[in-house]
Amino acid sequence: MKFTLSWLKDHLDTDAPLEEIAERLTSLGLEVEAIDDKASLRAFTIARVLTATRHPDADKLQVLSVDAGPAVNGGKPLQVVCGAPNARAGLIGVLGLPGTYVPGLDTTLGIGKIRGVESHGMMCSERELELSEEHNGIIDLPEDAPVGQSFADYADLADPVIEIGLTPNRPDATGIAGIARDLAAAGLGTCKTPDVEEIEGEGDCPVALRIESAVCHGFALRLIRGVKNGPSPGWMQKRLTAIGLRPINALVDVTNYLTFDRGRPLHVFDAAKVAGVLVVRGARAGEEIVALDGKTYALPEGTCVIADDNGVESIAGIMGGEASGCDEGTTDVLVESALWEPIAIARAGRALGIITDARYRFERGVDPAFAEPGLDLATALILELCGGEPTRATVEGMTPIEPKRLHLPFTEVKRLTGLDVEPERQARILTRLGFTVESADMVIGGGAEVTVPSWRPDIDGKADLVEEVMRLVGVDRIEPQPLPALAGVGERILTSAQIRDHAARRALAARGMAEAVTYSFVSAEAASAFGGGSEALRLENPIAADLSDMRPSLLPNLLAAAHRNAQRGQGDTALFEVAALYRSPEPEGQRRAAAGVRRATAGHAGAGRDWAGHAAPVGVFDAKADAIAALEAAGVPVDRLQFEAPASAWYHPGRSGKIKLGPKTVLAEYGEFHPRTLKSLGITGAYAGFEVFLDEAPEPRRKPTRTKPVLTLSPFQPVRRDFAFVVPADVDALKVVRAAEGADRKLVGEVRVFDVFTGASLGENAKSVAIEVTLNPLERTLTDEDLDAATQKIVAAVAKATGGTLRA
Repeated sequence: MKFTLSWLKDHLDTDAPLEEIAERLTSLGLEVEAIDDKASLRAFTIARVLTATRHPDADKLQVLSVDAGPAVNGGKPLQVVCGAPNARAGLIGVLGLPGTYVPGLDTTLGIGKIRGVESHGMMCSERELELSEEHNGIIDLPEDAPVGQSFADYADLADPVIEIGLTPNRPDATGIAGIARDLAAAGLGTCKTPDVEEIEGEGDCPVALRIESAVCHGFALRLIRGVKNGPSPGWMQKRLTAIGLRPINALVDVTNYLTFDRGRPLHVFDAAKVAGVLVVRGARAGEEIVALDGKTYALPEGTCVIADDNGVESIAGIMGGEASGCDEGTTDVLVESALWEPIAIARAGRALGIITDARYRFERGVDPAFAEPGLDLATALILELCGGEPTRATVEGMTPIEPKRLHLPFTEVKRLTGLDVEPERQARILTRLGFTVESADMVIGGGAEVTVPSWRPDIDGKADLVEEVMRLVGVDRIEPQPLPALAGVGERILTSAQIRDHAARRALAARGMAEAVTYSFVSAEAASAFGGGSEALRLENPIAADLSDMRPSLLPNLLAAAHRNAQRGQGDTALFEVAALYRSPEPEGQRRAAAGVRRATAGHAGAGRDWAGHAAPVGVFDAKADAIAALEAAGVPVDRLQFEAPASAWYHPGRSGKIKLGPKTVLAEYGEFHPRTLKSLGITGAYAGFEVFLDEAPEPRRKPTRTKPVLTLSPFQPVRRDFAFVVPADVDALKVVRAAEGADRKLVGEVRVFDVFTGASLGENAKSVAIEVTLNPLERTLTDEDLDAATQKIVAAVAKATGGTLRA
């Protein structure tokens, strides 16, 4: 949503600077995404080149004499060195004076010498002012451009353009009037949006209207005779151009202007091109329309359209048709202001692939109370710009608006947000936003009856009212609170299912597979190929035609992803995903699974070409190994697994299998894919895959644990002593180590074997085991007596355990 600052000030009386307005918009939830502020270009002046002579020391440079008006240099010409090929005497361009910052060059100008000639400024190109990428020459303005005037003021560049990002629940902010209302409620000025005067008109509208579609919630139509259509006024064109719209003609520009000004989309028909009765109905099979964008659209049957005797004239709530569009020859115009079902408009726009400003607003929900005033406002603008005589409005299908009434306990603001806001202030905030606050009990614990305005369809309960108060008070006023300390050691944070998911991911990634994240939807053909395809799992409003069903398996999307990689030169692909699959709409029909697909030679370390020969393609045993690895990581006792063949129908019957735990519990399926399955997906090549059903894994038994003792580190230097023991040949070296460790558990730290020797010098059936013992004193530095005592204990312990003696 874009708008200019001056446009906003048509609705908001404020002296706040641009920075404060932007900051307040973001704090209100209307996040400012960009500000295009060319106000800095006011420092650049329109100047005329009086003379242009060649530079004495450079063939491609010229020395210009420039007149920048009476306010610059006392009206005397300035000398400027310029290298632009189009610089010439008589040219009117844009001059940057010394001290001016040039945004395209990120530099500040000064008085300098260029090849020995002094230059007092710079004649600028469009790229240097960041107006475009054009830099083949300096800016060349029309002959009537006023010399000495600020270029930004002359070119209307001094009006900043603000772009905000809207959430889908704020249709009231799709119009600048609604944005101004929010800012005024936040204390940043006074809202001054004028009321709309009702226009009676003379005589009935001669074009009959009939509504046959439930998508239309109301339709207002008026004929204006004798209009003179032409270009819209300059102020309107500049505003539309600033926000990225192309001015067309006055009649069309009025509808576009009010779309942004009041959030009220409108449409105009050339009355001379409308034949018979205007009918709001569903599109019939085979109907098409050439829309205002010049493209032909085949209309899905049932799409809401506006038609006459000639056929379809407009796609309801989205885009009008070229056949009945208004041009310079239009003298009688039909103005439409209608209400449409938001979901139907969103569905039709998505099916046709059309994104328009009208659709953007109708699918979010426009103000139903402004349909007829919007028609009057458009009529008034058309009469002002084009003249003409209006008829009375024809209104069909409008239903009385039943305002929502909600009860707001004032204590809810504190309970839900932590903000202390007085009841009187809560009531004032809601009133300034357009809510009607009645029966307010201002005592602590009291509440109020709140009537929701028609332009806020997103307000459904007291929590929404609390959010409105919080927005206006400021989310930044919520003070952070520390979390309460828990007594003792907390329980584990992750659930068993989360632990299994994480472990399966780690195990499959360790096997060289890359994790993929795919849609939860598949095409109807893919769903049928993998055991799905039931109507219960078909989406009512799919995001794309080939994503129409909830996936019954993770494998179709993984196969498609591997195939796309192969088409881009990455044939040896190994992908996995841990996510949900859907066998029925009931909760028990949703299962958690880990699935993977390998393609070509991705199952081997020497995948692809290799000096030792080509690797074999992936097969059933690669998929089996992956499935077992995932099950083992998930805590399944793999020594109790049972295997049987074949797996489901989408696997190869002779090269697939199931993994079971007991006679009934199927933990996984694996194998190569059936050629028929691959053909149905349009895939070729060697593929093997698996699917592990993590929900079927048994809950692991919890083992009792003991608290580890406190770690105690000695402040004294450790001492290392070597011992070589002659022991019988059948004695394990570990027995010597354990004996030495047990000699004095407080003093003996680490015991490490560093040599084992056998030889004739030791005698038959004997060997020498040399160990290094680290002694860690805890109380004091060891003396010679301490070391001798420790040595005797170690020798005695080894001798007792192994019968060994110290080697001489």
